[in-house]
Amino acid sequence: MKLVKDILYKINSSSVFGSTEKLISAIVFDSREIQSNCLFVAQKGLLFNGHQFINKAIELGATVIVCEELPENLIENITYIQVEDSNKALAILASNYYNNPSSKLKLVGITGTNGKTTIATLLYNLFQKAGYKSGLLSTVKIMVDTTQYNATHTTPNSVLINKYLSEMVALGVDYCFMEVSSHGIHQKRTEGLEFAGGVFTNLTHDHLDYHKTFAAYRNIKKSFFDSLPKSAFALVNIDDKNGAVMLQNTAAKKQSYAIKTMADYKARILENQFSGLLLTINGEEVWTKLIGSFNAYNLVAVYGIAKLLGIDSTEALIHISELENVTGRFQHFISKGGVTAIIDYAHTPDALKNVLETINDIRTGNEQVITVVGCGGDRDKAKRPIMGRIASQLSTQVIFTSDNPRSENPQTIIEEIEVGVESQNFKKTLSIVDREQAIKTATKFAKKGDIILIAGKGHETYQEVNGKRSHFDDYERISQLLRAIES
Repeated sequence: MKLVKDILYKINSSSVFGSTEKLISAIVFDSREIQSNCLFVAQKGLLFNGHQFINKAIELGATVIVCEELPENLIENITYIQVEDSNKALAILASNYYNNPSSKLKLVGITGTNGKTTIATLLYNLFQKAGYKSGLLSTVKIMVDTTQYNATHTTPNSVLINKYLSEMVALGVDYCFMEVSSHGIHQKRTEGLEFAGGVFTNLTHDHLDYHKTFAAYRNIKKSFFDSLPKSAFALVNIDDKNGAVMLQNTAAKKQSYAIKTMADYKARILENQFSGLLLTINGEEVWTKLIGSFNAYNLVAVYGIAKLLGIDSTEALIHISELENVTGRFQHFISKGGVTAIIDYAHTPDALKNVLETINDIRTGNEQVITVVGCGGDRDKAKRPIMGRIASQLSTQVIFTSDNPRSENPQTIIEEIEVGVESQNFKKTLSIVDREQAIKTATKFAKKGDIILIAGKGHETYQEVNGKRSHFDDYERISQLLRAIES
């Protein structure tokens, strides 16, 4: 329980009606989660306007209302706090309510189109190996030291972020590694957090259904670095032309990593095989279990962050050599029949291109590369034909199928993907709406030595069709199907 007046620090309110001496039991922004004596924040979202639920929230027990627009009739004994931006206010209130936990550990935010989950997870694993209690806020899972929670968003809502950070502080966690999505930044979920460092991976075509233009998408990412304090570091992939943009106005210590150009942290690929990568990082040789040039970028970023947080170079490289693939990120196995199956979250054109180019760099040329891929419904439609073109160019055989169609017609999504297939590649493609049948067909096509890539869903263990989620795990299905064929 907290007094209202004690959580108003840094809240820019235009008017307050009622007492701020009240004790509140929780901060809530979803009227379905209202409890007695809570503070309700009315937000204006894409689908719903929380201001419409103010009266309901009061009926259910809310005693304090934070809103952008005051109701016409103010109810006696209810406190109303009017703010300019409810999203920002929610984040700052949550941070204050949980005693500003981000200031009591070292919080590192990783943003960019691709690589966020891998870098954040590898850092969590590295620092745990180095003997530090660590935390992780990622797309795949949330870790509070060794306790795991399920993740629902790349960047959780601001109340959950601060709740988990508070739990970390209580357990003596030293470092937390957090994915910072463009949606999370735009919706102010990271306001009020104190970051020890920010990391930029890359910027490619994604989320334009939400941000509308690439410039808007880039500028949202840049705003994260603009807000970093002087005490923090800003580490960017300088091989990406947007890396320099991220550093333009930041007060943080400017650092860079790269493979192709000079940088503070520089990697070079010596060997790239299905068994792993041999790299030099800042002149030191290291063998890793991860695969592909995209993972070389991830690993040099991990090395740079570890160094910036005080880990010795030799110790960092030793732990890097021990790191395993992240679930659903180039997760692979070789079946008894000699077929290599790869499951990857690649759901953007650049990510799909990186994975397929990695496979083609490693294979000898005689194997088939059979790709099973789709695109999510109710998401950026502009990338669909681009995904189709890339998949058909870089694969021997492509099966276009459903990803998470959500509310869209899955056949329509596939047809929009097929628009990008060039005429010379039509004969390589096949359309099977049912994802399980598509994967099953790929296993029937595959012979010893062939490679099956199942792209798009990665770590996800569900498929969403017409708003209904049912269990579906790509790794599980391909494993079962290959075993059945080869038994």
